[in-house]
Amino acid sequence: MSVPDRMCAVLLTGHGGLEKLEYRTDVPVPAPEPHEVLIAVSAAGVNNTDINTRIGWYDQSVTSGTTDDGSIEDDEERRGGWTDGLEFPRIQGADAVGHIVAVGRDTDPARIGEHVIVAPYFHKTENETGHGEAGFLGSEHDGAFAQFVAVPGANAITIAPEVRIADTALATLPCSGGTAMNMVLMAAIKRDDVVLVTGASGGVGVFLVQIAKHLGARVIALAGASKTDAVLELGADAVVARETDDLERDVRDATGGLPLSVVADVVGGERFPQYLSLLGRGGRYVTAGAIAGPLVTLDLRTLYLKSLAFYGSSVYRPDTIPTLVRIVEEGGIAPITAATYPLSEIRGAQTAFLEKAHVGSLVLLPPAVT
Repeated sequence: MSVPDRMCAVLLTGHGGLEKLEYRTDVPVPAPEPHEVLIAVSAAGVNNTDINTRIGWYDQSVTSGTTDDGSIEDDEERRGGWTDGLEFPRIQGADAVGHIVAVGRDTDPARIGEHVIVAPYFHKTENETGHGEAGFLGSEHDGAFAQFVAVPGANAITIAPEVRIADTALATLPCSGGTAMNMVLMAAIKRDDVVLVTGASGGVGVFLVQIAKHLGARVIALAGASKTDAVLELGADAVVARETDDLERDVRDATGGLPLSVVADVVGGERFPQYLSLLGRGGRYVTAGAIAGPLVTLDLRTLYLKSLAFYGSSVYRPDTIPTLVRIVEEGGIAPITAATYPLSEIRGAQTAFLEKAHVGSLVLLPPAVT
């Protein structure tokens, strides 16, 4: 492939609504640094993280959940990056899949042509955990809402040639699948665990259900009543309707009276105390999102009298993406693409995403490069 000088990309010009997303056809193609590879992006997933970053939701001053139209309740200036303030314009996009088309001078040129997905967290190599050093694709680094993206070679994870999964499905892996995999690893979900998955029909939730089932857990899914059949097809043992007026009763009915050993939560909000009530002694609670609201009520007596363990999942463990890719290669889970949109229609795609009428993930397709 001949790499052009200019590309199509979506520029985020500031924090705010969809009007801050500007589709351009004259953006310079990034040149890979010595340790980087240049990837021709074939597909890019749509996710909560990119929307939350755009609206500035990660700022600690925001106390509400995201609204149906992906906004926050006031228009104060935000520091909305994953770790700090963003530099604008920024190309967002945490989910990238494609082929390596060029490499920096310190990177093996034999990698050109590899089919890859991108691990979205960037770590300094001298920091083993990276918790204090991580940057995020599409936040601190330009991301996948473009025809090309440059990333460290270590973040470009090769997909085995025998894997027959479309790029539109693979594009759901890095952010949604990776978030779910990291939650599973942090909470050490294993065979015979009884797991409640909230937001089970969303991008992260569908992976949580499938991965937990692959590992032999019993999975109770919380999802909208209209999505019950679709979530059961993912492998959930039972689905509790999100609209229920007695969550604890319905979950206990679904488990046959057994206490939960794990709650994998991406919703948060006012039901948080009920999730903890359903956990048995020694239970684990893991969260990676709070779309229903980040501020919750915690009775510390519940925490210590039940000997509960809490896990906040953000920066991926080093084994998260490799483990996820291995499970996909083994056929243990199947990424689900609900719909695709041209990159130029990103505003429509994010609007549809926020309506939450789909099961699985939505994916953007940049124009093909010839």
